[in-house]
Amino acid sequence: MAGSLLGTEVRRVEDPELLRGHGTYVGNLQIEGALHVAFVRSPFAHALINSIDVTEAAKAPGVVAVYTAEDLGMPELPVFIEVNAQCARRPLATERVRFVGEPVAAVVAETPVAAADALELVDVDYEPLPVAVDPESALEPDAPQQFPELGSNIAAGERDEDEAAVLDGADVVVRARMENQRLAVAPMEGNAIVAVVPADDEFDATVHVSTQMPHGFKSAVQKVFGWDADRIRVVTPHVGGGFGGKVGVVPEHAVVIEAARRLGKPVRWTETRSENLQAMPQGRAQVQFGELGLRSDGTIVGLRCRVIGDAGAYAGFGGALALGPTRTMSQGVYRIPKIAYAGIAALTNTAPVGAFRGAGRPEAAAMLERLMDLAAAELDLDPAEIRRRNFLRPEEFPYTTVTGAGYDTGDYDLPLREALRLAGYEDLREEQARRIEAGEPVLLGIGMSAYVEITGGGAGEWASVEVRRDGGASIKVGTSGHGQGHPTSFSMIVSDLLGIPMESVTFLQSDTAAVPRGGGTGGSRSLQVGGSAIRQAADLVLQRAKELAASRLEASVEDIELTEDGRIGVAGVPTATMSWAELAKAAEDDGEPLAVETDFKPGGATFPFGAHVSVVEVDTETGYVRPLRHIAVDDCGRVLNPLIVRGQQHGGAVQGISQALWEQVSYDEDGNPITATFADYHVPSAADVPNLEASNTETPSPRNPLGAKGIGESATVGSTPAVQNAVVDALRHLGVRHIDIPATPQRVWKAIQAARGGSPISPWREPPAAFDTLPVRSESASADADEAVA
Repeated sequence: MAGSLLGTEVRRVEDPELLRGHGTYVGNLQIEGALHVAFVRSPFAHALINSIDVTEAAKAPGVVAVYTAEDLGMPELPVFIEVNAQCARRPLATERVRFVGEPVAAVVAETPVAAADALELVDVDYEPLPVAVDPESALEPDAPQQFPELGSNIAAGERDEDEAAVLDGADVVVRARMENQRLAVAPMEGNAIVAVVPADDEFDATVHVSTQMPHGFKSAVQKVFGWDADRIRVVTPHVGGGFGGKVGVVPEHAVVIEAARRLGKPVRWTETRSENLQAMPQGRAQVQFGELGLRSDGTIVGLRCRVIGDAGAYAGFGGALALGPTRTMSQGVYRIPKIAYAGIAALTNTAPVGAFRGAGRPEAAAMLERLMDLAAAELDLDPAEIRRRNFLRPEEFPYTTVTGAGYDTGDYDLPLREALRLAGYEDLREEQARRIEAGEPVLLGIGMSAYVEITGGGAGEWASVEVRRDGGASIKVGTSGHGQGHPTSFSMIVSDLLGIPMESVTFLQSDTAAVPRGGGTGGSRSLQVGGSAIRQAADLVLQRAKELAASRLEASVEDIELTEDGRIGVAGVPTATMSWAELAKAAEDDGEPLAVETDFKPGGATFPFGAHVSVVEVDTETGYVRPLRHIAVDDCGRVLNPLIVRGQQHGGAVQGISQALWEQVSYDEDGNPITATFADYHVPSAADVPNLEASNTETPSPRNPLGAKGIGESATVGSTPAVQNAVVDALRHLGVRHIDIPATPQRVWKAIQAARGGSPISPWREPPAAFDTLPVRSESASADADEAVA
């Protein structure tokens, strides 16, 4: 065929259904006779449960059942990544609650209103306990302990040997304590589930659930209930956003399924927004102590990191991201000869922390890029110049970092040069200087970041491609898209390889009865792993089609080719061709359909990279920060559909800008969430965000046949530190050295006032002594770090 569909902008085929309101989510599934569940949630961050009286609630109108942990007697929940087996959690709290919003009892009723009304009639006798809210304070010896049997609030932790020695030989050491604040996942649709588990054990259980990983959900259900795999079907319709927050079985899921099993009727639950902001696992939540040693010419000598990951209650695995992905990616894009790293997953009386768009990699980039700007200021170097002096060079790849990440390909200066060119960097610096000279109150800040992240390693993916009797193709894949453009991207691959028009390609995912296995969607893996599985299956279909055509057209297989009009024929003989419909019929005549299923295993993780430039205005009289421009140049390897890639860049950049300026989950000193609605948790609107200037460089990866790397999280990694650096850059001449994110007007104003008063806020304070008590990391813990992270 002439040309290739890949690399061109193709409109998303899935959008019309969504835009016209024809899409089905779990919340609007019509399930006749379904009962509704509502949960009694703890109003205390830490308390003993003395008793639960459900007598009056059980007698309320429309109530079918009321359950406590004692009633259900369910086992511990399986976790996505185990941090500490001693911090196990049951679906409903047993003797103790550990955060505000934790489910304590469940009411099952005929209507949502009846269930909600009955919640008020459940009488729980709590005995409040002291709380540990702040992860640093939680590490103090006298801090209230969530699990007294642990002896501390350290769920996990380890350190490298000879930490301080990595800074030996440095002429300058810059230090900063940095916060990568806790964020709410805040999907458009919260958790939602409908379970249909007939009382007759001869029938199968069907669970409709809003999840990123249907097969992973199915495996977790098997563990909880002990059912055979062939008894469980998991179906995921459209999902209103996941971002890492919808993996595994959460407590409410397990209770709903158990209620359906006991009652023999469909049971459903849809999370309210306040429930979502209180109880869905949250993201980021790190406190970082970074020290960067450099020579006087700006070259890096070594890096020392001590990082606390706030695990929240029950050792949410997000706390362990401080030990895994953040450590693995701490070298970033630079040549750093020595790195010493210590990490702690700290237990607090707050909502559990899990994965969130980037899962440990944005945190690493934020820490390193802030230190690079501090170093540039200390050495009086341009921020771009100090980065260039330390970049790894293209000829060094593949490259294994000090922390064990095996980078595939990279040209880190290329996107930085392009981002600075697009920004008009020199002109911006001139305008910045003019405002300072004129004494204007609204100053200009220019910030940048250069990043690398890890995507797509680990497990492979299943896919199948079948050519139908009508000449169209049907594809299935084990990933589970929820807005990323899977139907479009995967159809493009099949259409490009087989010559079948995209409108004749159908797509199926997210139903474990039709798709036998799959890794789901997360970690920016879908195109490079799922897309490669589709390509592999389509390639095998093409090979089989050539064999069929050769036998029918009496030619050798080597002479068979795909023609420009999408037929299979003999090279040089225009009249000797067969249509795909004819080939599908021929295959069936031979006893089996023209279909292939396959499992693709990637050759390793891939490492997308890029550079972002942020331009902001800072009003020195109010502290208000207004983003003016954001330039993102991201390299995700080969770009198959620029339209979809640009959409992912926009979404990631907006999320990262929002973290830098607006979003933060906050608790008061008693552990009460004070950002439990969108009135208090500041998600930006389109009016708050500047126009995004997104472009790409392309450095293909050799680790999959598409040459693709991930893009879903990349702009999140690059954007936040660029904006934070821009805010500080605007105020650097006043003596401001560091401002934690989110850079709220209050924080910015206080930093300005302190600097003008001659006592600028120091970016450093000593980390907790708990780091000195950690066990030393074993050599095996660092092996295959990139695979473990991915």
